[in-house]
Formats: sequence, C-alpha cells, structure tokens
Amino acid sequence: MLQCVPYARQVSGIELYGDAHSWWQQADGRYERGKRPVAGAVLAFKPYRSMQLGHVAAVSKVIDSRRVLLDHANWSPINGRKGQIERNVLAEDVSAANDWSEVRVWYSPIGGLGTTRYPVHGFIYPQGRRPGQLQTPPVQIASADQPRGPLTRAERKAQRQAEKDARKRLKQIEKQRREYAKYLKRQAKSQRQSAHTSPHDAPPRLEADPIGDLIGRVGG
Repeated sequence: MLQCVPYARQVSGIELYGDAHSWWQQADGRYERGKRPVAGAVLAFKPYRSMQLGHVAAVSKVIDSRRVLLDHANWSPINGRKGQIERNVLAEDVSAANDWSEVRVWYSPIGGLGTTRYPVHGFIYPQGRRPGQLQTPPVQIASADQPRGPLTRAERKAQRQAEKDARKRLKQIEKQRREYAKYLKRQAKSQRQSAHTSPHDAPPRLEADPIGDLIGRVGG
C-alpha cells in the first residue's frame, strides 16, 4: 500500500519527511510556499475529518486558475484496493477568494469530484525556484480519468519504501499496545490494593488512530 508522502517526494523532488500534515510547517524557510498553482508544486492538505494525517499531492498540470490535475497516492480505492497511485486527476478550487484554501478532488468510485470541501494550506514549490520561475503549461482541458499505466521505476522504489515504513510503523503500534496492556494490568492490580491509582503510573501514549495510515486512510 503506497502512502501519499513517499510518492509526492519522489515525483516532486521536495525532500520533506514525516506525516503529510507537517509538510507545510517543515517547508517554512526551506522551500517557497504560496497560493498559486504551478506544475511541479506540491499541494498540501490540512487534516480533516478521517484524513487525520493530512495529504500531499503533486501538481502535474494547470488547467486554469480554478482547476489543476494532480498525481497522488492513497486517495481513491482502485478496483477495491486502497493505497493506489492516480495520475492526472482533477482538483478544483472552491474557495470564495480563489486562494486555494478549499478544494474538491476527483474520487474514482463515483467517477467525479467528491462533494467534500477539503481545507488546504497551499502549494510548496521545488527547491530554489520561485513560482514565477516554474513553467506553467498551456491551458488545456484534460481527462480526469486517464487510464493508469505501469508504475515507473521511481514509483516502484517509492512503493517498496512505503511498505518498509508501514512494517516498521506496525511494529511500533504493536509495541504501544503491549505497553498499554501492561499498564491496564498494573492499574487493575493497584485498584485491588487501594482505592487510588498511583499518580506516577500514567498510561503510555497511544496515537488517536494508530493504524489509520496503514489501512488506507488518506494521509501518507
């Protein structure tokens, strides 16, 4: 299952790591950021509803001031499987100010733009290049449901890395669960001995949704 972060990193060349929701802040001082869509930039989504880790997608083409095409991973389930790559899919700015603060994105199962309006930080531009220096392709209307071809070498590499990261994360989650189970046992024992639990025996930290990014929630 390919996550959005390693795929966006591979296709854009933007060297940021960690969950997608952290990219916008990480980019501060390292990469140019802005509200203008240009080919080659990465669109950074804010966490929203079940998309707790945010999302990142690379802009492949600019259609007009309100519409772009995206290359991204782990958004729509394809043939019933999540964690898939989609190329040249439509995203539309639906913000009142045309500042790309809210977007709707092509969702394969319904064959069109979803109704959800996703909040967006903006665009992160490749290293050392300001928006005016990025090449904007001619305005054109492109199909949002172009057939998906075979993975490129970079995409296969990104997919292998994502699988490796997922296995590592799963081990971390299992470790957290074991620690939490031990804590519950200690707490139950303490409650049998006393009406109060020791204030020094605090529960180990558990993530709000520890397996969300492993079971296909959008987020990278």
